[in-house]
Amino acid sequence: MRRRRDQQGSALVEVCWLGILLVLPVLWIVMSVFQVQRGAFAVSAAARSAARAYALAPDDASGLVRARTAARVALDDQGVHDVTPAVRVTCTPYPADCHQGTSVITISVHSRVVLPMMPPRTLG
Repeated sequence: MRRRRDQQGSALVEVCWLGILLVLPVLWIVMSVFQVQRGAFAVSAAARSAARAYALAPDDASGLVRARTAARVALDDQGVHDVTPAVRVTCTPYPADCHQGTSVITISVHSRVVLPMMPPRTLG
């Protein structure tokens, strides 16, 4: 008669391995969601700061420089480092001179989010 192997303790090992295999991807997903949310808050603050800096500038050329600087500082304040924001300015109804009369200034700020444990993607 064959003797059966003792299975005592193997359930604990299986649960540990299953826990590790499930917890690590969930942890990465949660960290990635937090990074994306941080990037969204940072871009929102950068757009607000850039719009304020642009509107208070004396002319369009210095306004664009001030808007880019304000966007960079706002991203740094939110903890988003090592990315260069793309700042785009549009004006209506006077696209040639945003600082004229009743122009409506629209500032768009675009930035990248670097996900944890992922190699940085180069844009080329």
